[in-house]
Amino acid sequence: MKLIHKLAAAGLALALAAPIAADVDWPEEGWEVRATEMRYDELLSALEEAVEAEEMAIVTEAGPTEAAANRGVTIPGNRVVGVFRNDYAVKILNLSVPAMIEAPIRFYVTENEDGSATLSWKTPSHVFSPYIEQAGPELESVATELDAVFAGIAERAITE
Repeated sequence: MKLIHKLAAAGLALALAAPIAADVDWPEEGWEVRATEMRYDELLSALEEAVEAEEMAIVTEAGPTEAAANRGVTIPGNRVVGVFRNDYAVKILNLSVPAMIEAPIRFYVTENEDGSATLSWKTPSHVFSPYIEQAGPELESVATELDAVFAGIAERAITE
């Protein structure tokens, strides 16, 4: 094998073996991002308590961290937590059936390199914005109300 091929193969092997740093630049439009000094598991627990305290419900949870660990792969903590409540679902369904594809609205808990965690979410008004022109100002009003609810959950979670 020619030296150039050996060097190229070695370079490729090193590139594939090296950890890949994920992009941590959050989108600016429609997102809220709160860095904390809390550990991942602490923030996740505080979020669960805050959701209940704000009289909302966790309806979905998903994340690759535990599944990766089961395969022997270690990755930072990463969990998507879907939050909603039935009365909001009924209101939105009465305004726009297609808009309900966006529910539940999701919080995203991510572990940072230093062991701290970040709480982020797309604001409900951003998530529902594609449906407002068709559904009208009532949907915008519900989305704005949900903005306040989600901000309240986040504030409660990161200050506990």
